[in-house]
Amino acid sequence: MFLTGVAVFTAASAACGLANTQGLLVAGRFIQGLGGAAATSAIVAIIATEFQAPRERAKAMSVYTFVISGGASLGLITGGVIAQAIDWHWIFFINVPIGAVTFLLGRTRIVENPGLGIGRGVDILGSVLITAALMLGAYSIVTSSSYGWTSAHTFLFGAAAVALIAAFIATEARLPNPIMPLRTFAIRGLAASSVVRGLLITGMYATFFLGVLYLERVRGFGVLQTSLAFLPQIFVLAVLSLGPTAWLVGRFGARVPLLIGLVAAGAGLLLLRDTGVHTHYFPGVLVAFVLMGIGAGFAFMPLLTIAMARVPSRDAGLASGIVNASLQMSAALGVAVLGTIATDHTRTLADQGQNHSVALLGGYHLSFLIATICVGAAVVASLVWLRKPTPRATVPVTDGRDQPTEGFARAEAPSEVRPLRPPSPAAS
Repeated sequence: MFLTGVAVFTAASAACGLANTQGLLVAGRFIQGLGGAAATSAIVAIIATEFQAPRERAKAMSVYTFVISGGASLGLITGGVIAQAIDWHWIFFINVPIGAVTFLLGRTRIVENPGLGIGRGVDILGSVLITAALMLGAYSIVTSSSYGWTSAHTFLFGAAAVALIAAFIATEARLPNPIMPLRTFAIRGLAASSVVRGLLITGMYATFFLGVLYLERVRGFGVLQTSLAFLPQIFVLAVLSLGPTAWLVGRFGARVPLLIGLVAAGAGLLLLRDTGVHTHYFPGVLVAFVLMGIGAGFAFMPLLTIAMARVPSRDAGLASGIVNASLQMSAALGVAVLGTIATDHTRTLADQGQNHSVALLGGYHLSFLIATICVGAAVVASLVWLRKPTPRATVPVTDGRDQPTEGFARAEAPSEVRPLRPPSPAAS
C-alpha cells in the first residue's frame, strides 16, 4: 500500500507540473490525494509493527512526528522559494525525484507483512459513502458564504452529508469486512486521541492558512518573506521532535507533554488573535509561531503513542488509517469552517465601512479565536478522556492472531508498554 501510494503520488505530481489548465491541475491534485492517502495511512502501521520495543517505538514516533509536521511547514518555505525563483510548476516537479528515491528505499528497506488480499472483499460502498459525505460537508461549508448559513442550499447539502454519514455507520455495522470496523472505537485511547488530534489540527491549520493570509494581505509580506516567517516554528518543532518529547513521554507518560503542547498552541493562537495591522513580526508574530511549534512538538508524538498503545498487531493498519483520517478530515473541515467564518466576518465589517486591511484582520481575528476555543476543547477532552491508567488498568496484548500473549500492556507511556511478540517465521 505504501509503495503503491508513493508511485501514484509521484506520477500525479508530474501531471500537475505539466498541467496547462485549471481542470487538469485539479484532476492531478485529486489523484495526488489518492496516492497520498494510500501511502500516509500505512506509515504508522509500519512503525508500530517494525518498532515493537517501547523506547525504539517512541524514538521512531518522534522522527515521524517531525517529518509529518515539519514537512507541512517546510513546504511553505520550499514552495515560496521555488515559486518566486523559478515557476509554480516546479513545486510539483520537485516531488518526482523525492518520490523516486522514497520508492526505491521503501522497496529495499521496508519488511512486508501478510495481508488479507483482494479476495476477502473490499468495502467499496463504505469508501464511497464516507468520501461523498465529507466532500458534501466541506462543500456546504465553503459555499455558505455565498448562499448564507441558513439558506436552503447550505441546509440541503449539509443534511445530505449527515445522511451519508449515518448510512456509512449503518453499512459498517453489518458488513463482514468493513473499511472501518466499529469495534475499533472501543480501543481505549484510539478514538479519544483522534478527537483531540482533530481539535489541535484545526488550530494548527488556522496558523498555516490564515497566518499566511495575514502576513501577505495585511502585513504586505512577499511569498519568500512569508515562507521564512514560519522557519522558527519548524526549528522548534524539529528540536522537540528529535529527542526531548520522547524523553518526557518515557519519564512522565504521554499526557503531561500532551497537555503542555496543547496549552502552548492555545497561547500561540491567542497571540495571533491580538495582532494588528502594524504589528511587527518580532516579537508578536514570532513568539506566536514559536509557541505553535512547541505545541506541535510536544503534542503530536504523545497522541500517536496513546492511539497505538492498545492496538493489536492485526489492527495496526486500521488504526494507522484512523489516525491519518482524523488528521486529514479535521484539516480539511477546519480550513473550510475557519476560512468561511473569516470571509463572512470580513464582508460584514467591509459593509459597515471598515477599510480593507481592518476588515480582513477582523475576519482573521475571529477565526483565530474560534481555533483557540477548539484547542481549549482539546485540553478539556485530554483531561477527561485520556486519564492516566491506574496500576491495575491492564489489557491483554494480542500477537496478531487474536490470541492473548503472556504479558499485559498499559496504555500510557511507551516505557510502560510491553513489546508485542515478534511474528512467527511463517508469518514473516
